[in-house]
Amino acid sequence: MNEHYARIIEAIGEDPQRPGLKDTPKRAAKAMQYLTQGYQQSLDDIVNEAIFPSDCSEMVLVKDIELYSLCEHHLLPFIGKAHVAYIPNGKVLGLSKVARIVDMFARRLQIQEQLTVEIAETIQDVTGAAGVGVIIEAKHMCMMMRGVEKQNSVMKTSAMLGSFRSQQATRTEFLSLIR
Repeated sequence: MNEHYARIIEAIGEDPQRPGLKDTPKRAAKAMQYLTQGYQQSLDDIVNEAIFPSDCSEMVLVKDIELYSLCEHHLLPFIGKAHVAYIPNGKVLGLSKVARIVDMFARRLQIQEQLTVEIAETIQDVTGAAGVGVIIEAKHMCMMMRGVEKQNSVMKTSAMLGSFRSQQATRTEFLSLIR
């Protein structure tokens, strides 16, 4: 990866050997590996058996989970927050695991629409929840730094599964709690 970054630096007309850029290919490669570490993570390792029996049947919500991802179209960041809720059906997921699931999928080349669905479907699969709702709000550098250059645009996506899709009251409760 270092060599590829050196070639990219050359292709834009810079000298990768000049003092300020000498170690940039190595640093850029290390940063890219970190930003895409979700490919090296597995759901089993993330969850680590942190699923617990519970009589809780009311909504569990983790809101404002900050996320950082790279858009698969331009390799530019999108930055935002996820709100994840589910209705337990006999078991609950360890609190930090919700945020770790968000991170695992966000730390891959993504589009926000797919990221939202992946998180919802994974929470559903892991918990067997009666319903799952995920909303992501993010600012996309590919739209802010290039192209239309709209600095204040925010993209919002949602995925509603089970009771969040079929029951308006559940969906309304979720939406009111994240406001």
